[in-house]
Amino acid sequence: MTTADDAASRLHGQGLTLAYEQRVISQDLAVTIPDNSFTVIVGPNACGKSTLLRALSRTLKPARGHVHLDGRVIGSYPAKEVARRLGLLPQTSIAPDGIGVADLVARGRFPHQGFLRQWSTQDEAVVAEAMEATGIADLADRSVDELSGGQRQRVWLAMVLTQQTPLLLLDEPTTYLDIAHQMDMLDLCADLHAERGHTLVAVLHDLNHACRYATHLIVMKEGAIVAEGDPATVVTADLVEEVFGLPVRVIDDPETHTPMIVPVNRRAAAR
Repeated sequence: MTTADDAASRLHGQGLTLAYEQRVISQDLAVTIPDNSFTVIVGPNACGKSTLLRALSRTLKPARGHVHLDGRVIGSYPAKEVARRLGLLPQTSIAPDGIGVADLVARGRFPHQGFLRQWSTQDEAVVAEAMEATGIADLADRSVDELSGGQRQRVWLAMVLTQQTPLLLLDEPTTYLDIAHQMDMLDLCADLHAERGHTLVAVLHDLNHACRYATHLIVMKEGAIVAEGDPATVVTADLVEEVFGLPVRVIDDPETHTPMIVPVNRRAAAR
């Protein structure tokens, strides 16, 4: 059944059974991504976070149920049309051997090309802006093969930004990044949401990062959504222990006044 919230959301799924061959990950899953939100999906390893993101991005076809994008079943769109509406940064990406940074970033403009629409000065400007925003402008002439994991991650994000889609889906965007670049990446995502009006959906492992940046949190366990909403309302010590099996205290983050999870010192408690 489609709800009023679903109808108002650009991206939602109903009755989703998600599986890899015979291994079922989620059953009868319903999810609605609020428009103009920075939605973060959290949960333990192998709980179905990335699987859900893949279904929302059309890289995994549900065994049952449908994902809807802009009022239509996402599978009914041509691939190029989906890429003009939704950008995806997957967990792992493989660049062609020897490709340069600027050339890889420029590939994000492919959905906007056509028989009557070839490369333009506007495309050039979009690529330059995306590289500047992700802090890789000085890497433009380098080969992607030469870069560190963190630099590559920013190159891939720049490529996704050049698609200029209103929806961005990011699967563990802070992978390979040190703490400073993790914050840079998440600050950039927050700016895209707040200043440019993008709707973002990200899978994150760090609960404190999720609480600090998300406007909407989806908490998963064993393939099911067990809680969702504003992190300030959703995140409690009881929920974290139930989902992750970890005793914690939830305190106020002195910088952002969002929930901060502090694990209980189990070694001290055992003495």
